[in-house]
Amino acid sequence: METNESRVGMRVLLEAASLSLSSGGLARYTAELSLALARCFPDDAFFLASDQPFALPLECPPNLQRGGGPRNAAERRWWLWGLNREARRLRADLIHGPDFAVPYLRSSPSVLSLHDLSPWMDPRWHHAAQRVRWRTPVLLGLGIATMVVTHSETVRKQAIERFRLSPARIVAIPPAAPSWLQPVRTAPSRPYFLSVGTLEPRKNLPALVEAWREVRRTHDIDLVLAGRRRADAPPLPEEPGLILAGEVPDQQLAGLYSGALAVVNPSFYEGFGLPALEAMQCGACVIASRALWEAGGDAAVYAEGPAQLVRAMRQAADDPEWLAARRAASLARAREFSWDRTAGLTYQVYEEARRRFAH
Repeated sequence: METNESRVGMRVLLEAASLSLSSGGLARYTAELSLALARCFPDDAFFLASDQPFALPLECPPNLQRGGGPRNAAERRWWLWGLNREARRLRADLIHGPDFAVPYLRSSPSVLSLHDLSPWMDPRWHHAAQRVRWRTPVLLGLGIATMVVTHSETVRKQAIERFRLSPARIVAIPPAAPSWLQPVRTAPSRPYFLSVGTLEPRKNLPALVEAWREVRRTHDIDLVLAGRRRADAPPLPEEPGLILAGEVPDQQLAGLYSGALAVVNPSFYEGFGLPALEAMQCGACVIASRALWEAGGDAAVYAEGPAQLVRAMRQAADDPEWLAARRAASLARAREFSWDRTAGLTYQVYEEARRRFAH
């Protein structure tokens, strides 16, 4: 724990409950952002702390350290008392809540990450989001969160309208794919389409399976669904060629993305669509719904509904030149993003939050 009293840099506490998840976008965001902040701002101190057990990201710089958790019964009420008290012990200048929340009491500058508005858009998309549904609007409406960060301009505009936020108080900062995800030469034993992400209602997986079945009538291609299965995931019956891979270790992801004929994501709604960008950085062709526009740009192939999905997936299977062009476009698109850039823009939000809190 940091003890050097002569430090003059910023001290930031990031709430790390999302790192207790075994996979998913929240865990990826918290890990990659904290690493990039520490790497880009070596004169500052960054701490990860939670009331839940979590693992620190691998290869942490010296200025990214573990904070403490609750020390007594009162502090087990983490968002009311514990997190603010740990921030005081660490002499933190600011608290960042990467998962839709900040401390309930406004005792220091804070930044809240609002990844998307799905908890408020369709109750069928989230079976266990009650706390987020009631807590986040209060934190935003009462001004308890000093500044707000989203991943896309789409979510920023939606949040301004829904929560009546001042446009100056909310900033869109896109994430990036981890630098360790790179193209891998691979020769899979069978061709496959791939979808990566938590298996949940919002991902529109039944439409993907329906489209794949139609393609499979004329093409012997598998469909691999990789990701943690949530309790409310749609039923997916066992059938030949449909592979439920479960959670895939990070060290296997690059090979999985690189070997796919195409990565397909027909989500009803996304705050950004980080798996699509990860796939692009591995040189994969990406077929997606328009919900992923800010991630895919002009490089992705957009398809809405089973018929368009079938057409795009068949083209990936039948046209090698078209597929090669899509792969090249994916690599070019991925180069437009980096976690260092994300960290730099987030740091500017930290500075703005401190200025606003002081006045």
